[in-house]
Amino acid sequence: MRDNLPELLAKMLAGKTAGAIRAGITYPVYREMLDFLASRPAPEQIIAFQISPAAQERLAELLEKTREEGLTTEEEAELDVYELVHHSVIRLKAQALAAGS
Repeated sequence: MRDNLPELLAKMLAGKTAGAIRAGITYPVYREMLDFLASRPAPEQIIAFQISPAAQERLAELLEKTREEGLTTEEEAELDVYELVHHSVIRLKAQALAAGS
């Protein structure tokens, strides 16, 4: 699976606009995911992966602000990146689980 990570990531991002990917690179949670993938993790490491406590805290802040007062355009873009990371990690974990079967 390690040798296929670049191909898997490319498949995950297929269909996403270049603008969304560029925006994603500017946010720490996206860089966390990319740094993790660049380390060529084993399937077990992929299954265990979680975003950092700081990223989790930021996500909680954005979600609370969404409920209370609404987000700015920039914050909405940031929340979209969290969604992209979430879906990407789910797909990677599914691939890792399938590889381990």
